[in-house]
Amino acid sequence: MIVDDSIFREYDIRGIVGENLDEQFACTLGQAFAAHLKKAFKKEDLTVSIGYDARLSSKKLFNALCYGLNYRGVKVIDIGLVATPVAYFSLFNLHVDGGIMITASHNPPQYNGFKLSVGKNTIFGEEIQTIKEIMKSTDVIEIGKPEFSTYDIIKDYTTYMLNQFRQLKELPNKPKVVLDAGNGTGGFIAYPILKELDFDVIGLFIEPDGTFPNHHPDPTVEENLKELKKTLKDNSFDIGIGFDGDADRIGVILKNEETMYGDQLLLLFAQHILKEHKGATIIGEVKCSQVLYDKIEQAGGKAIMWKAGHSLIKAKMKEEKALLGGEMSGHIFFADRYFGYDDAIYVSLRLLEILAKERIDLQKWKNDLPKTFNTPEIRIDCPEEKKVLVTKEIEDYYIKNKEKYAITNIITIDGIRFNTKNGWGLVRSSNTQPALVLRFEANSPENLEKLKNDTLDIVKRTIDSV
Repeated sequence: MIVDDSIFREYDIRGIVGENLDEQFACTLGQAFAAHLKKAFKKEDLTVSIGYDARLSSKKLFNALCYGLNYRGVKVIDIGLVATPVAYFSLFNLHVDGGIMITASHNPPQYNGFKLSVGKNTIFGEEIQTIKEIMKSTDVIEIGKPEFSTYDIIKDYTTYMLNQFRQLKELPNKPKVVLDAGNGTGGFIAYPILKELDFDVIGLFIEPDGTFPNHHPDPTVEENLKELKKTLKDNSFDIGIGFDGDADRIGVILKNEETMYGDQLLLLFAQHILKEHKGATIIGEVKCSQVLYDKIEQAGGKAIMWKAGHSLIKAKMKEEKALLGGEMSGHIFFADRYFGYDDAIYVSLRLLEILAKERIDLQKWKNDLPKTFNTPEIRIDCPEEKKVLVTKEIEDYYIKNKEKYAITNIITIDGIRFNTKNGWGLVRSSNTQPALVLRFEANSPENLEKLKNDTLDIVKRTIDSV
């Protein structure tokens, strides 16, 4: 089969339906994934679970994907319309050899895609490229009627959550919550759980709708949080929680309408875990604030900086036996009392548990953190074929010019992160776009501006010269 290489990304497969991804693609992917599983497990009798989001194309892609798996002798359990973490939950709750979630997360409605799991692990990097190569050598077949059994995994997932957090039901003075699901697949699962636990909760855009009629389902973008902030303010509620389209990422808004960023949320959880598990390992990524790493060490933990990307963080957590990990983007991974994958619904409950039991003033907690000044992610267009080379050239340049820029330390695990006495900067190639990703943090607005501008000049010069 002829496939578009660009839709095989670092962590998943994602493209535009009708352009570079269609039912025939899904059917061939099913065949290729079946072949990959048989080789991985060295057996023929295999079963996978498949879930899907609310996008208009998802059900048709499910049918084609399922038929491709059937054609190669793999049984399918249809777990239905679910959030991505619920699909991950099925890997631990059902007797399956792997799973597929059909979703394009927070992408616009015309996109769709596939997150693949072998055993209990989401695959990434070279393994996704292996699937691509198998697809290229796989014959296109006529799509027939798929065969599958069905299972209500949401019922099991809900029961699991209620059992773990049942004690919250009896607690007085629980925080009042506004939940914005963005018409993705997390709200209709999370909202009933919160109601069953007797939280006072207002639900916004709870019903799944693949056209996303109210706002784009990405809670890390300020534009998408307007209704959440307004509802929080108008009702004098305590906290706002937003999910992305498939509910594996969380956004948190405080009572004063400030955002609690992913690394701050990770730090809050780390501090609480470290009260019970001294010396525990916590994984952050290269875009996280230096405050995160310093504070984890101060609390008696082992802080490890790692590559950005949910699958990469999960793999590193298993390698290091870490109890917690997280990213700026709102992926938070609990191995403490949970399975180690990113689940915004579970993260919400852990956050509310802390607030309900300890009555922490999150605004004060955030204000008490060391004051730094930082940029959001800055994306600079860079051709796909040049971006890795450009990043390496910039890395070499900074290594040769450490004294000129007063650099005290250089970290090269994912692009280049360089420290000075006044702050740090990051330049890395995006795993998902033809772009470079930059971020900066400093001890004053003036130092931040200088750090940013010096680096932008070097980046633009290097892109032009490579």
